[in-house]
Amino acid sequence: MDKDDVIKGGEFLIKETKAENVFIPEDFDEEQRMIADTCYDFIEKEVDPVIDRIEKQEEGLSVALMEKAGDLGILGISVPEEYGGFGKDFVTSMLTAEVIGGGHSFAVSISAHTGIGTLPILYYGNAEQREKYVPNLASGLWKAAYCLTEPSSGSDANSGKTKAKLSDDGKHYIINGQKMWITNAGFANVFTVFAKIDDDENLTAFIIEKDFGGITLNPEEEKLGIKGSSTRQVFFNDCKVPVENLLGERQGGFKIALNILNIGRIKLAGSAIGASKKIIKYAVNYANERNQFGRPISKYGAIKYKLAEQAIKVYASESAIYRCSQNIDDAINSLIEGGMDKQEATLKGIAQFAAEAAILKVHGSETLDYVVDEGVQIYGGMGYSAEAPMERAYRDARINRIFEGTNEINRMLIVDMLLKKAMKGDLDLMGPAQEVAKELLSIPDFGAGSDDVFEQAYEMVQKFKKAVLMVAGSAAQKLMMSLAKEQEILMNISDMAIETYVAESLLLRVEKLAKSRDKESMLEQIEMMKVYFYDVADKINKYGKDAINSFAEGDELKVMHTGLKRFTKQHLFNVKESRRAIAEKIISENNYCF
Repeated sequence: MDKDDVIKGGEFLIKETKAENVFIPEDFDEEQRMIADTCYDFIEKEVDPVIDRIEKQEEGLSVALMEKAGDLGILGISVPEEYGGFGKDFVTSMLTAEVIGGGHSFAVSISAHTGIGTLPILYYGNAEQREKYVPNLASGLWKAAYCLTEPSSGSDANSGKTKAKLSDDGKHYIINGQKMWITNAGFANVFTVFAKIDDDENLTAFIIEKDFGGITLNPEEEKLGIKGSSTRQVFFNDCKVPVENLLGERQGGFKIALNILNIGRIKLAGSAIGASKKIIKYAVNYANERNQFGRPISKYGAIKYKLAEQAIKVYASESAIYRCSQNIDDAINSLIEGGMDKQEATLKGIAQFAAEAAILKVHGSETLDYVVDEGVQIYGGMGYSAEAPMERAYRDARINRIFEGTNEINRMLIVDMLLKKAMKGDLDLMGPAQEVAKELLSIPDFGAGSDDVFEQAYEMVQKFKKAVLMVAGSAAQKLMMSLAKEQEILMNISDMAIETYVAESLLLRVEKLAKSRDKESMLEQIEMMKVYFYDVADKINKYGKDAINSFAEGDELKVMHTGLKRFTKQHLFNVKESRRAIAEKIISENNYCF
């Protein structure tokens, strides 16, 4: 790939990406597929048969399963080989997260262990800390938890009240405080704990072993979903932590928390897509088997619509997830080639795409919510019964819009991070935004346009980007510092950016696929792209109208409305027949087959 083709975080709004430069799931190599098969087999043979026992939190069951996962190497996919892992790239670790995502509440236990449990030590630990803890975490011998949230600090993590004080002999930090919603707390051996030393303004992170003493746990939380994952409050009462167990730098805990959350967000999106695919399989199986009025319900248009919409949303979200995962790998490798240590390069590479990680977290979790909701509806009355799989899937899905920062917080972060990059000079948003403003005053091109489906989609993507730049640029210019307080407008702009990023990712995937396959073999993928773009144009128009109506007035308002209409113009086609073609493919394969 030429250096000019390398895209940086946030540049999707102002730079065109070539289809040949994106990674798509169809590009997985044989080793990656073997790793995925191992994870599929583990979920199918070890987790699914005992899922009811997991939900009842049978003593020792999740611990035993974690250890089996460790034996298979599932817990160490992204852990370097020197610490007992496989040392695989970010794309491969994402594939693992996706497949494990089909494991219901046990998927939460694994993802918490391998992500927020292990990665702070791997990426921020010194050599001694990594050598002591990471191999035991990668093998599953030790289980990990992450203690950030407190009763008084949710989204505002840095306001935590847990305190650390150096002992008189200078050998220990004495930790006192309370943490809540701690996943894996019931069986964890190692906790990454955030506390403020004395009167420090910012958090510091510590590695705390359960055997240090001074740790007590509340009973398991009664939850709406993910009932099989251990979730407890953790109390630290004069817990003595050796000074050498301070993780990273003093007052560096907030930075650790933010960077680990970036990883968690994009991985959560992958897990959500894995769960979604499993639910579609259940849904189409049931639709093909369930007879009403003398034929399977899969024969009816209303059911076909649901199956098609489920698949379209999943395929689009998946396209964006793996596009971004490869971008992260490229950024990491570029930093390593520049002489940076791999651990630091990994953190910086992921941080560069923090806005995209937030985009994917929102889109992936809301895709899963749609899929499970319609899954319940396809099952009808059985969907509401605990005897069928949809009831559990519906309950388990809901947490994902809260995990790793609520979707509302993430939406506001997307705009905030992009604008901060622009203010630092890392991302030229204002130049392109001003060009769009000039274009609004010019006479529009009334040409007939191309009949080629890809050229049409490219033209639409460019216009979607202009719509985002127009609204975001005008809002930033008019509201300036007060924009941060206008949460509704921020969320409108964010939704425009989310849909633009996902739509472009879908286009790039389908175009790349079309270059290696004959058109007849991928008609359904082209129809998915067409339907997604058709719907997204209306969504971007609505989000944009809501935003500009909130801050513009007079001639400016009229001009922007005219521009928005121009930028969200659609190509008309028979949407019903397109959805039916997609659904027929799924129904004939009796599975999610894309």
